[in-house]
Formats: sequence, structure tokens, C-alpha cells
Amino acid sequence: MVDFSILDLLDLDLKEHNHLQLTCIAGRSGLSRKLTNSKISRPGLPLSGFFDEFSHESIQVFGRGEQQYLKKLEAEDNLSSLERLFSYPVPTCIFCDGGRPSLRIIEIVERSGCSVLQTALGSADFSRGLIQMLDEIFAQTLTIHGVLVEVYGIGVLITGESGVGKSETALELIERGHRLISDDTVKLRNISDTYLIGSGENPMLAHHMEIRGIGILNLANLFGVGSIRDKKQVQLLVHLEEWDSNKNYDRVGEDLSENLLGIDVPKLEIPVKPGRNVPIIIETAARNERLKKLGYYSAKEFDQSVLKWLESESARNLYYNNEETF
Repeated sequence: MVDFSILDLLDLDLKEHNHLQLTCIAGRSGLSRKLTNSKISRPGLPLSGFFDEFSHESIQVFGRGEQQYLKKLEAEDNLSSLERLFSYPVPTCIFCDGGRPSLRIIEIVERSGCSVLQTALGSADFSRGLIQMLDEIFAQTLTIHGVLVEVYGIGVLITGESGVGKSETALELIERGHRLISDDTVKLRNISDTYLIGSGENPMLAHHMEIRGIGILNLANLFGVGSIRDKKQVQLLVHLEEWDSNKNYDRVGEDLSENLLGIDVPKLEIPVKPGRNVPIIIETAARNERLKKLGYYSAKEFDQSVLKWLESESARNLYYNNEETF
């Protein structure tokens, strides 16, 4: 289970250049409360007194509608539903659009031990950003042995047995202008069951590389900060293996894939032997993957061309071989 508190959320927002614009305006003692999921809730129904299926373990987001309703309840001196809402262990409540609750409402919230946060963003923009952040935090994860590089904008995860040449291949790719995300260990996150994000298991060590015979290299120092990045979507899996003369390798472009954390990732098996330029093969594979995303499949186009040729050849044979009859 992820150990993540409201204070961690504020710290992370600062590291992400404060793009959620969160500030704590009351209830600082409640910043230690833990988040247990990536859900958020708009408490319109609970404020009206309906608490069936109330998602009290979620962050409560107060948009303009909820804030106006709070003012109405306060004017009617009817805040019993609000007191009941905060009788649950709510992680935190966030007021959007720069809204600030009254002192009376703040007193009710602080009495429950909950924190009050504020953002200048509108509820829609804020909710999208918060959900994206929480999805990454609470995503299902998997750590695998491999190297993750960005080649022509495609996140390529290189795997294979130890000593097959993964790091050397990645080093050549970086020399050719591509970027490293992580060497040796890659942490994968399943984002909303839609795609995989890969990053270093340890951010402090992710951009270091071990090359047998040389030792540990700091690629940011060697090639500059333009040669690295922190995370990247995994869009292609390349498995390197020693050449096996008894194995039939793909020669026409079959659509292979591997399931990682419930998501199918296109896969290539590249045999390695002296004389094969593996980095340029991976570059070509990345270019081909970009073409596929644009709707162009080289293997299918080749197949159609062969069929057309066979059909035209058959037609010519039929035309020249059949005798005319009058």
C-alpha cells in the first residue's frame, strides 16, 4: 500500500512547479492524514443530507456550486449536514476558484482534525490535474531488469539476459542523439489501464550506466542534460537475445506483443551476433512504430503488393495462354 499523506501532496505539487497551485489555509494538523486511493469527490449530495454511498475516503473538492450552497446553508443557520460530513475521516477538503470558507466553516473543519486547502484553479482544470497526479501515485507498479530509452519520440524498453549488450546498445543510441530514462532497473506504472509510464526505480541513480570494462558513467555529465529525461511512456519492447541458428526469427513483420501490468505492448525479438548493428535496428524499429501509429503498416502494404502482383501475373498468363476462338 502506498504511504502518501496530504503533506506529501503539497510537497509533490511544489516539485511539479506548483501546477495545482495548492496552499493550506487552515487545519495544518490534518496534513498528516493519509490518502488511500486516487479518487476525488464533489460533496454536493452529502451537503444536502444524502450520505448513502458517501466516498469519505476521497479528497473532497468544493467548486463554485458547493461553495454557494455552503453560503446558503450558513445564512439559514443549517450546517448540520456539513458537521456530519466532517464527522467522517475525510483526508482533506479543497476549495477551488480561490474560494475561502467562512470562519465558522473553518472552525467545523478544524474541529474534525481535517485540513483546508485552496487553489486558484477552476474545479474542472484542478480535478483533471489532481486525478492525473493521483493516478501516477496509486498506479499498479512493476520493476523489471532492462534499459528504457527514448528513440525518435518512442519509449523503447530494452530487455534481455545479463551481458547481452543492453547498456552498450543504449549508450550507442544516446551517442546518436537519443535519450536515456533509466538503466538496469525500470519501474513501470499502469496509468488508468490505458498506457505504461516507465521511470527509474531510484531517481538519483537512473541516469547512471554501468559499462563493463569502464565502470559507472554519469550520462548527464558526459552528454549533457538533453540526453536524459525522468519518465516516458513505454511504446515498444525490444528483447535482445543471443543468436540461435535453430530458431525461426520474424522476417515479415508479425504483430507480436507482451502483456505488462494488463497492457499489451508491441514486442520485437532481436537476435544479437557479431556484425549486427543493433542500435540502428532499434532506430529503424522506432521509426516503423511511429508509422504504425500514423496508420501505415509496412508488412500489410507489402502483403497487398504481393497479392496485386500475383493477381496481375495470373491475368497476364490467362490472356497470353488462352487461344482465341471464333
